Amino acid sequence: MKKAKSILIIPGVFIFLFSYGNMSDNIDHSGGSDSDQTTTKSVQTTTKSTQTKKKPTQTGSKSPQAKSKSAQTGSKSTQTNSKSVQQNPKTENVVKIKDPGTVTIGTQAWAIANLNVSTFRNGDTIPEARNNKEWVTAGESGKPAWCYYNNDPAIGLKYGKLYNWYAVNDLRGLAPEGWVISSDADWGKLAYYSGGQEMGGSKMKSPNGWSDGNSGTNETGFMGLPGGYRVENGTFLNLGSIGTWWSSTESKSLSAFDHYLALNNSVGRSSSPKQRGESVRCIRN
Repeated sequence: MKKAKSILIIPGVFIFLFSYGNMSDNIDHSGGSDSDQTTTKSVQTTTKSTQTKKKPTQTGSKSPQAKSKSAQTGSKSTQTNSKSVQQNPKTENVVKIKDPGTVTIGTQAWAIANLNVSTFRNGDTIPEARNNKEWVTAGESGKPAWCYYNNDPAIGLKYGKLYNWYAVNDLRGLAPEGWVISSDADWGKLAYYSGGQEMGGSKMKSPNGWSDGNSGTNETGFMGLPGGYRVENGTFLNLGSIGTWWSSTESKSLSAFDHYLALNNSVGRSSSPKQRGESVRCIRN
């Protein structure tokens, strides 16, 4: 007589919050919605329970009655399995994430990684500045450019690319489809939802990677990394101690507003030359 097995599978609910990781080249994340509450992960582990029917021992020839009993036993096993596979009823409070590349902070849906694209939305290539001369030339001529910190692609895997503001403001669109470059007003709201400019930075900073033990709690899920920046003459500065992000808002003819996290708990705001290389963070439009 064959051994009948009943496998009880209690499904859980698995919610995955993306690391948009890095927003890799030419990858478009769709979906995502605004929410008044910060998105949280809720993970329930799927477990398997296996019951094994004991194989009865019979001697002599198999009788029709024995076959009939065997069939009934299999039927009961099937019924037991059917009853055991039920939807977990304790899921009414679970928040489901449609887009793993975003985190909802207040009413805003932010990307959880710095931008890391090398083409505009229309498919045109954004020039890479591989040395100081190329960086300076692009900035002085008002042309878009990007680079990795220290021109090192390995660093870019974690921190994304640094862009001058001419790339940010290019009409061909730096943000992928479905996204926009965060504005100065967007950053003001983000600071407010994070607890204010004085203390919000600690809730936005990543829980590791900051020098001198000045990492944050990442309570908001923003995952602010200290990716440093590149100044107008091509010099790279402050990897590990400052993260700075362009806004899409111009301040003067040769400068634009940016926002930064440093070794304190605040969210900083400044106006920097458009030739500077900074990180970019997108927001759902």
